[in-house]
Amino acid sequence: MKRRSFIKLSSCILAGGLLPLTTTSQASVSKQRPLIMGIFPRRNIKLTYQIFTPMARYLSNELGREVKLITAKNFKQFWLGVKEQRYDLVHYNQYHYIISHLLYDYQVILKNQEFGQSTVAGSIVVRKDSGIDKVSDLENKTILFGGGKMAMQSYIAAKWLLKQGGLNSKDYQEKFSINPPNAIMSTFRKQADAAGSGDVVIRLDVVKSSIDVSQMKYLARTRQLTHLPWAVKHDMEYDLKLKIQLALSSLNTEPAGQKILDQAKLSSLIPATDSEYNGHREIIQEVYGKDYGIEKFK
Repeated sequence: MKRRSFIKLSSCILAGGLLPLTTTSQASVSKQRPLIMGIFPRRNIKLTYQIFTPMARYLSNELGREVKLITAKNFKQFWLGVKEQRYDLVHYNQYHYIISHLLYDYQVILKNQEFGQSTVAGSIVVRKDSGIDKVSDLENKTILFGGGKMAMQSYIAAKWLLKQGGLNSKDYQEKFSINPPNAIMSTFRKQADAAGSGDVVIRLDVVKSSIDVSQMKYLARTRQLTHLPWAVKHDMEYDLKLKIQLALSSLNTEPAGQKILDQAKLSSLIPATDSEYNGHREIIQEVYGKDYGIEKFK
């Protein structure tokens, strides 16, 4: 499949000055259809709308075009939107991106920075008083994975950690929660023996406000990998891609923009390239095989 060179070119533009953008009159812009901004259900649906609505409004003002924010109750419903290519701009996990890039040629343009880091690791979390001190101690135990089998850190990376610790799927009971925060909170409440999640999830306000996170510990973590991506449809006009990338990556340069990032629980949004996700591809192949498990999600 032919890959477009937008990201490399835009990185050069960011470093060496802007190319002239195609201008469109406000009258004609107002007649354009809304751009759909899809956000995956990393948090519950109500909170997702709450924290990302200011960003959608900002982007709408910057583009002179309505930006409509869409999310879903669960990963399965969200993926249907990716599959049907409903989202013009989409924020999702690394596995979502890799599969959507292969099947639908979505193009990554940005990555998250959270808590000052532009990387995140997959992890397995347990209670400190659980008596579980190494991965092999999870044999015959119940592990709660956040978000389903498409969750990169919470399922795929966590499964990889279990495999590295000598455990296969038959060696433990596999259950799922609606999202990663719920997996950790349920484990705290002793509804499971361990939770699969990204290593930043335990630091999220929605988790810290619900449980005593000091009673939890990381049992295992992967190495740090490139953070959650933002991508656009392959047929989006070049100048629109560039406007979106520049608008969102410059949010942290002024107080009003930083306020929008703070609302979205982000430190910054940083330009990203496809090759940054090769580390995830290696983990996915070890868990799902060389085809990345694509057949499950077509």
